[in-house]
Amino acid sequence: YTPLPGAQLRYFISAGKQIVALSGFGAAAWQTAPRDQFTCDLQVIGWNHDQRKKNLNLIINNARFLILPWIKSKNLASKILSLTARLLPNIWKEIYNIRPVLMESFVEKDRFAGTCYEAANWKNVGQTKGRGKLGPPGKLSVPIKDIWLYPLDKRFKMILKN
Repeated sequence: YTPLPGAQLRYFISAGKQIVALSGFGAAAWQTAPRDQFTCDLQVIGWNHDQRKKNLNLIINNARFLILPWIKSKNLASKILSLTARLLPNIWKEIYNIRPVLMESFVEKDRFAGTCYEAANWKNVGQTKGRGKLGPPGKLSVPIKDIWLYPLDKRFKMILKN
């Protein structure tokens, strides 16, 4: 319910007249080693500090995703993720004049398995270290999360490294 940092889009997702899910997208995490070293079809982002600073806005974070607890519909979550991957780049470009090339999401591993991301062909690329963006190095201060990525453009590596 609170605003996300930077550019953002939030959705009420409905089936007919019934709201079935909520989703929010915002700015990507500044730095996370598993994403920054992500390999897909032999492509590794592997960018340096200046490349990340220049192109991080080409990655969007699926920061919120909730299927309402009383909704029971097989494959609904993966269907929403698939539709989002198809539609969101054009909407984001229309609103922010930036066409994202990669989506990320962080899934709290002790609470959720990330099954819907896997079913929608996202890739689990590793885990956070559990320190958050402001936590002290080497000290667990937030839950460890699995990092899931979904390329929106086959040329994502080349685009992010330019």
